[in-house]
Amino acid sequence: MDHQHKAGFISIIGKPNVGKSTLMNALVGERLSIVSSKAQTTRHRILGMLNGVQDGTEYQIVYSDTPGVLLPKYELHKSMMQFVRNSLEDADVVLYVTDVFDTYEDLEFLTSWKDQTDTPILVLVNKIDLVDSERLQECLNYWQGIFPGKTVLPISAQEGVHLDEIFTHVVNRLPVHPPFFDKDELTDKPERFFAAEMIREKIFLNYKKEIPYSCEVVVTAFKEEEKIIRISSEIYVERVSQRAILIGHKGESIKKVGIQARAELEKFFGKQVFLEQFVKVEPDWRGKADKLRSFGYTLD
Repeated sequence: MDHQHKAGFISIIGKPNVGKSTLMNALVGERLSIVSSKAQTTRHRILGMLNGVQDGTEYQIVYSDTPGVLLPKYELHKSMMQFVRNSLEDADVVLYVTDVFDTYEDLEFLTSWKDQTDTPILVLVNKIDLVDSERLQECLNYWQGIFPGKTVLPISAQEGVHLDEIFTHVVNRLPVHPPFFDKDELTDKPERFFAAEMIREKIFLNYKKEIPYSCEVVVTAFKEEEKIIRISSEIYVERVSQRAILIGHKGESIKKVGIQARAELEKFFGKQVFLEQFVKVEPDWRGKADKLRSFGYTLD
């Protein structure tokens, strides 16, 4: 192989609700991570691949969307933070995402990482479309003080502002390396994962308070036929009262989730979808290591 190939892992980290998933989707050009206005929507590390050629050199960028950094209250949170740690360990570049309303919290996890890492960091101040230029400059000065010597870039993931500058920054810092994944792969996650995530996204959209955080969605069957995909799913909640709220009067609430999720799934897979949903109660699943492992969380 005469020509060089560049490839690397780019970790997107930050506190909950600063726009990491919106940014990931915009950078990859596909809707891989679910998005909601509620914090802690992302629970897994999701990879999105971008392949191309820059100045005659082929590249593969492997973006990692990660859960928001928080102080763990449940075993689930510990697993979420492990996904963040794993993404930082193999990162060639870190995109630290904050926004114009965010401040730096001295979370031990962040502080120890920030002060010890040699990995290049690009600080992205998101949601700049929501403030005036004076407030924006205050934000940029503030984050430059938190990350001295690092590049601080104002962006709007929602509006696509300055995403090309992120791309240039990333490509220039990619190491020479063969591709990590097949060039026609878009993500490391199976189709079942995205089906479950799209259902979970609609739960975040339609329910308030604790309900979305108490739900986990498991796709138990995914059968693709020539003209239709048949999906069967189980939605787990922690209490009988939550099950009643999730289902709603005469099943109307869960039916609405199903209709919205099916529309999203059909758009994503480009095929008609038949979707079944069953609601089950699993007391305190967020605190049970064995249950979390069965749901695909790592607790190392």
